Amino acid sequence: MLTQLDIQNIALIDRLSLEIAQGLNVLTGETGAGKSILIDSINAVLGERVSKELIRTGRDKAIIEAVFQYRNPRIDGILGEAGIDSEDGCIILSREISLSGKNTCRVNGRLVNVSMLKQIGELLLDIHGQHDNQSLLKTDTHIELLDAFGGAAIETVKNEYIALYSQYKAVRSRLGVLAGDKGEMARRMDMLNFQIDEIRNAKLKAGEDEKLLSKRQVLANSERIMNSIVKAYELLNEGNDSGKPALYNSNKALQELSAILKYDSELNAVSDKLESVIYQLEDICEDLRIRRESDEFSPEELSRIDERLDIISRMKRKYGGSVEEVLEFLEKSRKEYDELLRSESLIEELNKQLAVLEQKLFDGAVKLNAQREKAVRVLEKNVTDELENLEMKNSSFKVQLNYNETDRSFTKNGLNTAEFLISSNVGEPLKPLSKIASGGEMSRIMLAIKTILANVDAIPTLIFDEIDTGISGKAAQKVGEKLSYISKTHQVLCVTHLSQLACMADNHLYIEKISDGESTRTTVRRLDHEGRVQEIARIIGGSDTTALALKHSEELIEAAELFKRKI
Repeated sequence: MLTQLDIQNIALIDRLSLEIAQGLNVLTGETGAGKSILIDSINAVLGERVSKELIRTGRDKAIIEAVFQYRNPRIDGILGEAGIDSEDGCIILSREISLSGKNTCRVNGRLVNVSMLKQIGELLLDIHGQHDNQSLLKTDTHIELLDAFGGAAIETVKNEYIALYSQYKAVRSRLGVLAGDKGEMARRMDMLNFQIDEIRNAKLKAGEDEKLLSKRQVLANSERIMNSIVKAYELLNEGNDSGKPALYNSNKALQELSAILKYDSELNAVSDKLESVIYQLEDICEDLRIRRESDEFSPEELSRIDERLDIISRMKRKYGGSVEEVLEFLEKSRKEYDELLRSESLIEELNKQLAVLEQKLFDGAVKLNAQREKAVRVLEKNVTDELENLEMKNSSFKVQLNYNETDRSFTKNGLNTAEFLISSNVGEPLKPLSKIASGGEMSRIMLAIKTILANVDAIPTLIFDEIDTGISGKAAQKVGEKLSYISKTHQVLCVTHLSQLACMADNHLYIEKISDGESTRTTVRRLDHEGRVQEIARIIGGSDTTALALKHSEELIEAAELFKRKI
């Protein structure tokens, strides 16, 4: 859901920070107050086309930032592929628009292109009322929505099918390589042979580079190391200009203590500890002496290590980021080379596997089609009933489910394609959703479908803009009730001019223009109960808020609260 929206320098908005809650958020205000500016800003941060004319007069850039909470593994996958950290189900989209025409887009602080912003935005929010940003107008989503509506019956069959489809694609991919152009295969074998020989000749060992780097560090600093070893040995065992060595002084101290032990037995423990220290010092001195006499700097060895590290670095640049990855590449290359060598026998074997998989896929596609046909009938009836409930009594909704078994062109969805069709008047032919002309009519159709699919639609936030166009009375009341119903499973934002919709709000946002005589700006404020009563009364009665309008407003809010408690 959309939790925070920050806008700077967009049209009449100077600076706006808006927290958006769960449930049904209704936006109202006078015509021209700036409701469309909010929708335009959200569209912009979702990656839609935006004009620099949107930038506030006198400013050189505009910034929109939106914070979302989400639970969608597809978004995590997109972020993972782009190397963007996921912040515990929180994602921040931002876009900066400048007068120069430059756009700067970010996801969780990382620079991205506009297309990625749009790809993520389509999974987070759906805007209804602007035809080019409605997921239901994209035909390829229809079969997935149908499957989701079909529930467990379709899910079980589809999961089995998808597992087989993955195997099928893998076998076809291998066949494509093995049965490809012979000249290309020969070139591929030559390349693999070269790579295998190059890695083999390097004789890499796992962890070798780390050991060499450690040894190189010692050799490169050998003079400093030796100076410190000599100095430490002198201080412990030979002494220097400052006096006697530490070992000599420790032995003298032990002699002094030994002489008084017969008088004070409590000093036995101290004497034993000192004697243990002396033994350790003697061992340390011996270790330092051996190291001092045996460790000599070898420029030749340092040169050999540098050469070896250079070979390893070259292998890592070409074949992997680590020695382990290079060795994995070698193993894969060997396997591929062996397969190409015995390609004819493998092709025969893979063709047999492919034939078995194709039959299993066909059986699975038949089962999928049968389950989808059942779901289609139920979905068509439910959506048609919802349209009638929304005062579109002459409308007809159909799902065109196509099934092509002749050429067996398997896809991830089996052998089916699906498209939602609508006829909004008696005698009119069924048309794709994208062919519906009326914005208000389209929004109500979308609302009907969303109502039916509310529990299976994965997009968490819905915006309905201009949904009240051309409706009033009972139809408006029904639309308000449907919005309230959907808001139990989705976050809903609705821009409206109708009291029947506004009274259903869980959160009511009032948009207004304020002028100080020199400039005009748009602001948004959250209304309390009294503010809601006043605003709904204004919607009912216009600029003159009468006592009757206020009473009617109170009654609408009370009736809406009663309805919401029932659902």
